[in-house]
Amino acid sequence: MGRGKNYRKIRESIDSHKGYEIDEAVALVKKNAFAKFDETVELAVRLGVDPRKADQAIRSTVTLPHGTGRTVRVLVMTRGDNVEAAREAGADYVGLEEYVEKIQGGWFEFDVIVASPDCMAQVGKLGKILGPKGLMPNPKSGTVTPDVGKAVGEIKKGKIAFRVDRTGNIAVPIGKVSFDDNKLKQNALSFMDTILRLKPATAKGQYLKHAAITSTMGVGIKIDTQNLIAALRK
Repeated sequence: MGRGKNYRKIRESIDSHKGYEIDEAVALVKKNAFAKFDETVELAVRLGVDPRKADQAIRSTVTLPHGTGRTVRVLVMTRGDNVEAAREAGADYVGLEEYVEKIQGGWFEFDVIVASPDCMAQVGKLGKILGPKGLMPNPKSGTVTPDVGKAVGEIKKGKIAFRVDRTGNIAVPIGKVSFDDNKLKQNALSFMDTILRLKPATAKGQYLKHAAITSTMGVGIKIDTQNLIAALRK
């Protein structure tokens, strides 16, 4: 019940109708984080796109300048010389057939899969398992690549993949509440810069419809989208 009381107290202190400036929104998220663990800070946007159309189904990656603060467990499915390259880059698990079997058996002790192109025939057998969980490697997200070492290094440094859902929403982690305000702001702006650059030429009407920031246990804080765009131009 404690969470309910804390949540209601925070809810009452925030104007749900107001769009806060990015600096104020970040400060409020940090101030109102009450959990006993280091909560993840998440930025969510709603876009004026139609994800059913191929050219508006936004999907890409961004490397956050200050990382996410999370330990990302990377599985590399490869063979040959790439095995050593993946291990040297910091991959948590490296292999092929044994991991195909483990995943088929229900093993999911990883966050991201990187695969080399020559192994996609085997990885493809896991499509029905990995696809619904958003874990299937994909060239567009840089997780299917002959340079697995580089991919692992980028992921470990803060590269994240994102895609718009069926209702036009995208949500990504941009750090932890323990990050200082400026680092959270810079991560948020880095993501927003990527989002704005991805605007489809065929998208009609307002592109950036809504933006909000929250922590794992906290209240969503609406961000003034015009202020967000202005902050990118400074």
